[in-house]
Amino acid sequence: MSGKRSRPLDGVRVIELGQLLAGPFAGALLAYFGAEVIKVEPPGGGDPIRGWRELDNGTSLWWRSLGRNKKSVTIDLREPAGRELVKQLAAGADIVIENFRPGVVENWGLGPQDLKAINRKLVYARISGYGQTGPYASRPGFASVCEGISGFRYVNGFPGQAPVRPNLSIGDTIAGIHAALGIALALLERNNNETGEGQVVDVALYEAMFNLLEAVVPEYDGAGVVREPSGTTVTGIVPTNTYRCNDDKYVVIGGNGDSIFQRLMRAAGHPQMAQDPRLATNPGRVQHEAEIDAALSAWCLSLPAEEVLQILEENRVPAGPIYTVEDMLEDPHFNARGLFEQVEIDGKPLKIPAILPKLSDTPGKTDWPGPAVGSHNREVLQEMLQLSDAQLQQLQAAGVVGTT
Repeated sequence: MSGKRSRPLDGVRVIELGQLLAGPFAGALLAYFGAEVIKVEPPGGGDPIRGWRELDNGTSLWWRSLGRNKKSVTIDLREPAGRELVKQLAAGADIVIENFRPGVVENWGLGPQDLKAINRKLVYARISGYGQTGPYASRPGFASVCEGISGFRYVNGFPGQAPVRPNLSIGDTIAGIHAALGIALALLERNNNETGEGQVVDVALYEAMFNLLEAVVPEYDGAGVVREPSGTTVTGIVPTNTYRCNDDKYVVIGGNGDSIFQRLMRAAGHPQMAQDPRLATNPGRVQHEAEIDAALSAWCLSLPAEEVLQILEENRVPAGPIYTVEDMLEDPHFNARGLFEQVEIDGKPLKIPAILPKLSDTPGKTDWPGPAVGSHNREVLQEMLQLSDAQLQQLQAAGVVGTT
């Protein structure tokens, strides 16, 4: 369309060497906003995530979202000829993303220094459990383990019980977001420096989760306080909690502003608490948290969730329901905000989540869902690298490149 501005990363080429989640999620973010992401997968089954969780005709529904806008090429990195192909791809790229255990890509001759000798402008993003340096660098680092050592798991749960894991691979996803941010910063710096050289972005899963800890560190160092798990509440902020209603649905109420608290307690039928000088400010409410929560719990249990939320909305008190995915898909606000995109898989419609953030003038979009494994072999290897039919067939016969 005439006058239409391009997406922010149009013209940027990415080589994605990672598998499973953290590296591929970073690649998905970049691809959504215009980058040409060439995903290098092992011949045969490709990225293992293609076979995870709910499958449709043998392919993960998750893959259709995670692999969107990417070009799949199958190259065996264990083979010298395969590594040579990756070097040729890196020579014409802006970014490389890898999330292997530290030292693996160096052993393959595909580390930052190896590829910088070929292409000094490369931004090389590395995602691992514990980072590229330090005494733990060589440890295998799955998200579940790194969420624990980061300090995140300790505060997530109920006092006296085992720490709780969210039913999501949050460590991988948060690390992928940090990697995409680091890449964007490194691209800005590269485009502004006099040499035009790229740099290494070193993302550790445990550090990405550590970055979420708010005041946990200064509170301990400055006051000797270890923040403990607090169930459905947040330590030191009252009231903010999850309450059960008489239809067995739950609502979240955040009434911790001073004037909001007064409106909340009047709406809940406790005007005396709204005027109680003990509860006028947050420090006092923290001291009397049990009393406040008991009053709000009893009120919510007397009404269905919808009525509770209606009353609180009328009184300008922040509150909301606990949604399932079914609730989200039916919600008019989610749909008005464009949080779902529809793709087609073998002629069947499939909704996948949009990727945020929203940009007013150069938004991202899904051009195609996660493709079949190796579906871009010819485009990438023959059009980009100028391999002949005979060369491609020879590589396929040797098992270096997949046949699709």
